[in-house]
Amino acid sequence: MTSKAITTTGNTTSTAYEGFTAEERAAMKDHAQELRAAARRGSRADKAAEAERDVLAKIADMQDSDRTMAERLHAVITAAAPALAPKLWYGMPAYALDGKVLCFFQSAEKFKARYATLGFSDLARLDAGPMWPAGFALTEVTPEVEARVGELVKQAVR
Repeated sequence: MTSKAITTTGNTTSTAYEGFTAEERAAMKDHAQELRAAARRGSRADKAAEAERDVLAKIADMQDSDRTMAERLHAVITAAAPALAPKLWYGMPAYALDGKVLCFFQSAEKFKARYATLGFSDLARLDAGPMWPAGFALTEVTPEVEARVGELVKQAVR
């Protein structure tokens, strides 16, 4: 979300672009750090192991409700699709196929939202006619949610 200011003069109202929000700027800085860290890593095995450690550390730093959801989603996603590689993406846990992000978790806290989000990129094979969901709001991860996420992830990697 970009920030806009609304000004009123006389009978006209205009919106002026004020740039990115603080949360968006922080996410972009996180992404730049992730790219630099990935470039410094050694072998492919080292990169994968270090990327997963980074994801688990990021999850451990989250607030309780976000952390609990992210831990469960991490377990479900990695079990449902072992071919996906955990990595950080804009400071949030993500899961990539051949280096490209397929799905990701956004904590509610980071973006000051009322719910966390599980999102899928356009690489995910979730097509269902001319319109289908690519993002899901999460307030908790129940056994039913875990089952649905597992199904979606399996479908996404086909």
